[in-house]
Amino acid sequence: MLRNVFSAALMLSLLALSLIPLPAVAGEAAEIEEITEITVSARRVANSRPAGSYASPATTLRFDPLTELQSRGLAEGQSDVTVRGGVFENTGFKLGATTIMDPQTGHYVAEMPVDPALMSKPAIYKGIDGAIEGFNSAIATVAYGIGRVQRGGNVNIGFGSDSLGYQALRIGHLSNDGIGVAMSAARSEGDGSLPFGDHKFSRFNVQLQTATDGVQSDIIVSYQDKFYGWPGAYTGFASLPEVDDTQTTLVLINQRRESEYGWFEYGGFYRNLVDDYDFDRTTSESGGPGSFEHETKVMAIGFQGYQRLRRINWRYGGQVTGDELVSSTDLTNGLFTDRTYATFSVVPSVDMGLANGNVISWRAGVTADYSNRDSNAISPLLGVSLNQSDAAGVTIWSFEYAATSQLPGYTALNSAPNGLFGGNPFLGREKAKQLSASVSRETGEWQARATLFSRKDEGLVDWTYATGAPFARQANPVDIDVIGFEGFITRNWDRVDVAAGYTLLDKDSDYGDAQVDASFYALNFAKHRATLAIRYRFMNDFELRLDNEYRSQEDNPLRTGDDTTFLASVSLVWNDPAAQGFSVALVADNLTDSDFQTFPGTPAAGRQLSASVAYNW
Repeated sequence: MLRNVFSAALMLSLLALSLIPLPAVAGEAAEIEEITEITVSARRVANSRPAGSYASPATTLRFDPLTELQSRGLAEGQSDVTVRGGVFENTGFKLGATTIMDPQTGHYVAEMPVDPALMSKPAIYKGIDGAIEGFNSAIATVAYGIGRVQRGGNVNIGFGSDSLGYQALRIGHLSNDGIGVAMSAARSEGDGSLPFGDHKFSRFNVQLQTATDGVQSDIIVSYQDKFYGWPGAYTGFASLPEVDDTQTTLVLINQRRESEYGWFEYGGFYRNLVDDYDFDRTTSESGGPGSFEHETKVMAIGFQGYQRLRRINWRYGGQVTGDELVSSTDLTNGLFTDRTYATFSVVPSVDMGLANGNVISWRAGVTADYSNRDSNAISPLLGVSLNQSDAAGVTIWSFEYAATSQLPGYTALNSAPNGLFGGNPFLGREKAKQLSASVSRETGEWQARATLFSRKDEGLVDWTYATGAPFARQANPVDIDVIGFEGFITRNWDRVDVAAGYTLLDKDSDYGDAQVDASFYALNFAKHRATLAIRYRFMNDFELRLDNEYRSQEDNPLRTGDDTTFLASVSLVWNDPAAQGFSVALVADNLTDSDFQTFPGTPAAGRQLSASVAYNW
């Protein structure tokens, strides 16, 4: 009964939010805030299209120096996204004002069924900004804005190695009074670079939009059906032909308002995911325990805003979410199957002008986390930055402390205590406390940022291995001290764009009394990771795009093969000058045919090649 009341309240709230006009906030006039994180605008990767399927939100994160994408075979098939040495559930994905989450497992957080063409480039928020922007994502949030509908369309047809074939179509219409409609459809099918590594994907999107000066309102309806096979995907046993079959439905409402006093964005979503996972596709299912069939539903409303009142800048955000584990054959050992949780952050700041024209900014605030199924938390946020401007550009020095928290998913909470995936219903709130010091520089031609950070993870949920139970993994809490360095630089010339990044990580872990011989996630990290992206435009009609990554991984007894690897992705794009809008692209992923195991025991995807023809109008 309470669940139905909550769902109805959420839907009514969404309708009300889309209809109620917001008054301007009184106060001194202020420029609309531009987030000082230069990562919002810098192009950090070269390739926006993969060789093995149509593009997904995960595609451009493969070589991003600020995120680590850990894929099981095809990146668009299944990928975990981690930031600064966190695990897959520590990073959230946000579209507009709300973080779109999966309550069953963070493995499906990146399963956003939205066409990347409808979204902006991703911004990576961490620390204080991550606390404000995020929901149930303690380390970072990958945030996307909603793009303006454009007139015209695009059709893309591709084929490649391993019997790959894919097609994508996008159409947009924009009326003179600012009402826009966009539709897209895509499908992909292939045998994969390994036996039992086949896939069959389809995705459909409809976007309705009204946009005027200062106000943009959107409704997005998305659906994606994914059948994806990969040997040893989750178990780490390459002899098991695993398969994941998911259907994801998303309905999202969002509105953003901007004025001379600031901006306000709010919205909500409904998400349903049906999942059928098999660790051995050659066997028949009974429909009982061991079938690994699940269905989840999530509804949420959220908001983000910035206002300047006199000398104080108010930055705030929040989200209320209700989820439900509708049905499951295996997640039946927990204490609950639905919950309501919320986050609210407010961080006022004050800018103080210095005699030399520089500006020092002080930030202090809190994040409040609530759950009807677990403990609540109040977390402090503190920061100071110095903004130095000169004729060439801007340099920003900053220091901050951010405390955040989140709750584990149903797979960790409700799985049986023993078996293939051992759960623990008493896992509690995970907390992260991070100190960071950074310096950034931005000019008209180049951007750079360097950050030193230290983080203490408390009660982080990890999946571990013990030699006494070799055919099972267990959800265990772990306390970890993390120190690291993160840096990147981008430079643009007339014909060449270059972006380079480097990350250094070190961890000290404490699993308490748990018998742990290896970790699948928390201790599966790159000690050293370097990326280099190059875009080279030549002969007026051609563009060469090259992404590179070198990594030296922390030793893991479950990994077979080397702990170091070099990965590369390259594409060559030709735009026909005689037929405006017509282009041809050749793409190669894993150019070096590396067999490095991103997850210990899980085979790597082999080299993939594809060619595509596109026409834009």
